[in-house]
Amino acid sequence: MNALTRCLDTYWSSSIGKKLIVAITGIVLVLFLAGHLSGNLLMYVGREAFNEYAHFLHTMLHGAGVWIARVVLLTMLVLHVAATISLTRSNRAARKQPYQCKSTIQASKSSRIMIVSGLTILAFVVFHILHYTVRVDPSLAKIGANDPYGMVIVGFKNPLVVLFYVIAMSLLCSHLSHGIASIFQTLGLRSKKAQGLIRQFSLAYSFAIWAGFISIPIAALTGFLKF
Repeated sequence: MNALTRCLDTYWSSSIGKKLIVAITGIVLVLFLAGHLSGNLLMYVGREAFNEYAHFLHTMLHGAGVWIARVVLLTMLVLHVAATISLTRSNRAARKQPYQCKSTIQASKSSRIMIVSGLTILAFVVFHILHYTVRVDPSLAKIGANDPYGMVIVGFKNPLVVLFYVIAMSLLCSHLSHGIASIFQTLGLRSKKAQGLIRQFSLAYSFAIWAGFISIPIAALTGFLKF
C-alpha cells in the first residue's frame, strides 16, 4: 500500500503525470457529454421515450449503476479540475521573467479562462444533482418520481435556472473548444498538418454539445416542450 501511495504521489508530482490525468479524465468527460446529450434529446421524442430512458438508467445494475456512474464522473471532474489548477500554479511559480512575446500572454489568458470555466462547470454539476436528483426545488417534489419528463419541464420554467444553465453550458463549450485540442497535443497526436483539422473538430463538437444542451431548457421555458 505504501509503495502504491508513493507511486501515485510521484505521478501526481510530475508535470507530465498531471497532464496525462487532465487528458485521460478529459476523454472520459467528453465521451460522457456525447452520451448524455443523446439521451437528453429524447425529450423531443416525447414523454414515454424519455421516461423509459430514465427508468433504464435508474434500474441498471439494480439501481446501483447510476450512482456508480455519478461517483466515477464526479471523481473524473474533480481530478480534471484539480490537476489543471495544479499545473497552472506550477507554471506560474516556475516563471522567472515577465512575458516576452504576445503568444505567451495569450496562452496565459487562455489558461485563466480554462480555470474559471472548469470551476464553474464543477459548481454546475453539483447544482444539477441538487436540482434534479435531490430535488431541492419544491415544485419538482410535486412531480411523481416516475415522470422525469415532467420534472425537466417544470424545472426549466424558472428563467433564472435556464439562464444559469445557458451560462454554464457556454463556459463548458468554451472549455471544450480549447480542451479537446489539448488532449490531442498531450497524447502526441497533434501535428502541424493535423492542427487545422483538430481545431475544426473541436469547434464543431463544442458547438453541437452547446446547441443540443441549451435547446432543452429554452424549449421548456418557451413552451415548445409541453408538460
